[in-house]
Amino acid sequence: MDLSFQYFWDAVSSNPLLLMAVLLTFGVILVNGWTDAPNAIATCVVTRCMSARAAILMAAVFNFLGVFLMSMVNATVAETITKMVDFGSNSHEAIVALSGALFAIVVWATLAWYFGIPTSESHALIAGLTGGAIAVHGGLEGVNGNEWVKVLYGLVISVILGFALGWIVCKIVVLLFRRVERRYTEKIFRGAQIFGAACMSFMHGAQDGQKFMGVILLCIFLLNGQSTETAVQMPIWLMLTCSIIMGLGTSIGGKKIIKSVGMDMVKLEKYQGFSADIAASISLLFSSLFGIPVSTTHAKTTSIMGVGAVNRLSAINFGVVKEMVMTWILTFPGCGLIGFLMTKLFMWLF
Repeated sequence: MDLSFQYFWDAVSSNPLLLMAVLLTFGVILVNGWTDAPNAIATCVVTRCMSARAAILMAAVFNFLGVFLMSMVNATVAETITKMVDFGSNSHEAIVALSGALFAIVVWATLAWYFGIPTSESHALIAGLTGGAIAVHGGLEGVNGNEWVKVLYGLVISVILGFALGWIVCKIVVLLFRRVERRYTEKIFRGAQIFGAACMSFMHGAQDGQKFMGVILLCIFLLNGQSTETAVQMPIWLMLTCSIIMGLGTSIGGKKIIKSVGMDMVKLEKYQGFSADIAASISLLFSSLFGIPVSTTHAKTTSIMGVGAVNRLSAINFGVVKEMVMTWILTFPGCGLIGFLMTKLFMWLF
């Protein structure tokens, strides 16, 4: 199968439906960059280690590196997304359906951003694509259960591992520095937290960037009439394109979400912010290496909860946590339903 940029460009420029699907995918990547990526730098900003502007620019750079470098090492997350759904053998109908699903994801993510709630674009992507595939087949025939079950693994891993690692890393940090004067630890963890935020931004790109590359790859499969089970080498031009767009989205900002994640849920000191970032990064690295698509929002927020629990559970604002959990629970049926309806609408229109 031809995966060259020239072939892709020729196909996009001559096929309006494919162009629409690709532009919508780029739109989802851009939205992810400004709504989801700020989670990675929230703790760094609210503990005053970096200004919001500097942190956002740093996140943009490390999102870019995460997409590019992790895809070269291990692209199994992208492959999981590609194999998760089947839009059928009719390339015209499949691309129309994919466009409807992607439009639903943009709508869902933008609404979540408007209300300042750190929703999961990862789960919105999975839900929207699943809703679209169900609409095409009129049932669950278009959903690959073996790949979809990895999403359920990801839900469990991101919640349990994020919380546990947050608690463990923070506990270790407290024990190691318990005899060090506070004025020294402040200086140490100011730099350490910037490092932690860079790690989180890198892993956000590694996880979420791969998911969206999987969608572009799905477009190419549909265009070629190829089975999504086909093994391919991720092209360099695709890595670069997705990472640049995600970096651009991150540079737009996301102060509402920085406030929701870093300030409203639990009050953090610098060593706690560092612990949360490192714990979430480890959780995301583990998931990426095993090809499990997880929510970077889940990983970060649960690691913050784990860090807060080291001192006392009452340090966690469970009202904000409950609001986030409700949003995550609603994402699958909500975005899935919008994906289903938009796919039906697009198939009727086109």
